[in-house]
Amino acid sequence: MEVCAARAPGKIILAGEHAVVHGSAAVAAAIDLYTRCSLCLMPLADDEAATTLELDLKDPSLTFSWPCGRLREVLLTDEAAGVREARPCSPDRLASIARLLEEHEIPEAKIWLSAGLSAFLFLYTSILGCRPGKVTVSSDLPMGSGLGSSAAFCVSMSGVLLTAAGVVTAVGGISGEGMGWELVGKDDLELVNRWAFQGEKIIHGKPSGIDNAVSTFGSMIKFKKGELTNLKSSNPVKMLITDTRVGRNTKALVAGVSERASRHSDAMASVFNAVNSISEEVSSIVELAANDEIAITSKEEKLAELMEMNQGLLQCMGVSHSSIETVLRTTLKFNLVSKLTGAGGGGCVLTLIPTMLSNLVLEKVIAELESHSFRCFKVEVGGQGLQVCQGGCSYFNGDVV
Repeated sequence: MEVCAARAPGKIILAGEHAVVHGSAAVAAAIDLYTRCSLCLMPLADDEAATTLELDLKDPSLTFSWPCGRLREVLLTDEAAGVREARPCSPDRLASIARLLEEHEIPEAKIWLSAGLSAFLFLYTSILGCRPGKVTVSSDLPMGSGLGSSAAFCVSMSGVLLTAAGVVTAVGGISGEGMGWELVGKDDLELVNRWAFQGEKIIHGKPSGIDNAVSTFGSMIKFKKGELTNLKSSNPVKMLITDTRVGRNTKALVAGVSERASRHSDAMASVFNAVNSISEEVSSIVELAANDEIAITSKEEKLAELMEMNQGLLQCMGVSHSSIETVLRTTLKFNLVSKLTGAGGGGCVLTLIPTMLSNLVLEKVIAELESHSFRCFKVEVGGQGLQVCQGGCSYFNGDVV
């Protein structure tokens, strides 16, 4: 039995959401909340009817399995071919995968699972063929809240499958936690990113590719009109993420901003231009080296001001929400600055945690936010991307998965 694992981080938008659709720059960053995938490849059996592919989703406590013979029959595939070149999922293949999912009779309340299961079956059978195995997935990321949960799923899944296929290997640098996670070389990360993007297309239709890029490569990036620029953060940035638990319709929010822009073209052009300036300044600030407490505090104050301005402009776009405003008012009582991240209309809110803020004050902030039934996560921004755990990994005792 071959065993391996991979983990990939979620992401936040530090500046520029919505305006980026209209040509402005935006800044995204990885966070140290992860989705983890482990894979146990089972030995091939003479009796094909006895072999299965199993997917265990720990967080919703759901398990799915498919007989390998049935996968071959429906998908008309046996061995994976050309895994070093990521291929899109053809309409015919997607229709075949849909037939496999119909056999599970997924209830209407869980219909959101279908896209993720389709991406899983496509990635697994494209990279490993119809080999029997068990994949286990767990995540720190709340789903559908703007933290890149689907991209982290696709990146970690692509990473573990390509590792099992022998085309992705660790480069030996152990990541900071001493948990057996190892870093991956740039060329291998590029391959993982291309496969993950194909999975994201199944889930989202026309994704930008930003989420999977941040999840794969980590750190921070500036993106504008399709161009990505890697940013090197010289000092750790800590954020409190508040999940309002309010669901939102991203497509409707994006469309609403576009409609407002068409009704008030000059005013909204000014708003988008201001957001672009904020994103460009955020990009410069995060790369500044601050070597003492005074410099660090100055840097954080500038970043907080830019976040505050960005939030005001997002309110101008009409994408705030009463739950977001509650977070803003609560954190402002403690002289902390917050902004929404992602589509808005609910979802998650970022609060900058100054280096000099005491743990006691932070605990009070979290307690008050949680009294509103919100959920809080303290994260470090701009960390590692995909990491893998190979071969005889001894961390399958619950620490990894």
